[in-house]
Amino acid sequence: MKRLHMSKLLIPGTCMFALLCAAQAQNPPADQQTQTPPAAPAPASAPVWSVGGIDFSGLVDGYYSLNFNHPASMNNQLYNFDVKANQFSLNMAKLTMSHDADPVGFRVDLGFGRAFDMIHAGEQAPEIFRYLEQAYVTLKPKNAKGLQFDFGEFVTSAGAEVIETKDNWNYSRSLLFAWAIPYYHFGLRTTMPLGSHFTTGVQVVNGWNNVEDNNSGKTVGIIGNFSGKKVSWANTYYTGPENAGTNKGFRNTYDTVLLLTPSDKANFYINYDYGKNKFPGGGGAIWTGIAGAARFQLNSHFAVSPRAEWFSDRNGFSTGVAQDLKEFTLTFEGKMMEGLLARLEYRGDWSDQPFFDRGGTPATSKTQHTVTLGVVAFFGPKR
Repeated sequence: MKRLHMSKLLIPGTCMFALLCAAQAQNPPADQQTQTPPAAPAPASAPVWSVGGIDFSGLVDGYYSLNFNHPASMNNQLYNFDVKANQFSLNMAKLTMSHDADPVGFRVDLGFGRAFDMIHAGEQAPEIFRYLEQAYVTLKPKNAKGLQFDFGEFVTSAGAEVIETKDNWNYSRSLLFAWAIPYYHFGLRTTMPLGSHFTTGVQVVNGWNNVEDNNSGKTVGIIGNFSGKKVSWANTYYTGPENAGTNKGFRNTYDTVLLLTPSDKANFYINYDYGKNKFPGGGGAIWTGIAGAARFQLNSHFAVSPRAEWFSDRNGFSTGVAQDLKEFTLTFEGKMMEGLLARLEYRGDWSDQPFFDRGGTPATSKTQHTVTLGVVAFFGPKR
């Protein structure tokens, strides 16, 4: 999977971050309120661009990551999607076109970069699909009390984080996002509000991270979400045959996220995942983990977000090694102006096995520490 001296990076990196953040005093954002993605509030959106009933949005996300293990592979192991170490890299560049259902709509997300490479690493469909994050049509019948149908490729409903950096609290993705749940599905998704606080839905899809299926069986997803003024609770369950070339052996995954929003200045979430994959010849693999994060809005421009988690890959199904992992991240965010933000982040990963590369020697270290500076420019609606 997946040599600079510390002072040589941290001094210019910190200066760059400070210069970017200083620009905010010259150009304060017009809208300071945050919006709420599936599990975490994030910075306000830039203005919407529309042409002929089609809304356009996009982003460019780049970073520099210093890995103190100085791996010869120049990779941050276990990361999604800031995987390149000790170099500048492009996380993603993306353009979105969408039209709200009236009663028919659509959405297409086109892009490239390391994030898109990782999302589609196991894709069997033609090469063009590697540049698609989502592509689906929507039907929202009138007088159907909010019932909505989406057909095509869409991101998973599971998880406390999403693919786009700007819609998360931290720059790097959690272990649970990277190793416990899928990225996307292809098939049919339905959602239905039940009153003002509850939403339910059923999905029938090809499987995990594939446009073209690896067997003839289908995976079923069930969601049940509660949304209140200060508390939200999202639940997602996927079940279906996911072993290649056979419909024997089911993969079952449960994801739940509890989001607490007591004030505009402090928000918290807890994310739990449990997964089990049964093999056709008998036996199986289990993975489970829990993560917690917080976001403290210091003022209209700056925020701090700590995250801690534990992940057990009991049989090595996800990471390739049977191990227990711990991770801690601390992210400092500066929102310069409308549509531009920077994040300076420390992250430490610990394993109970010698998993991480150190220098030119692979799998010799139980720890990995990084410092990353990421900058994201974006326009249009957040999601």
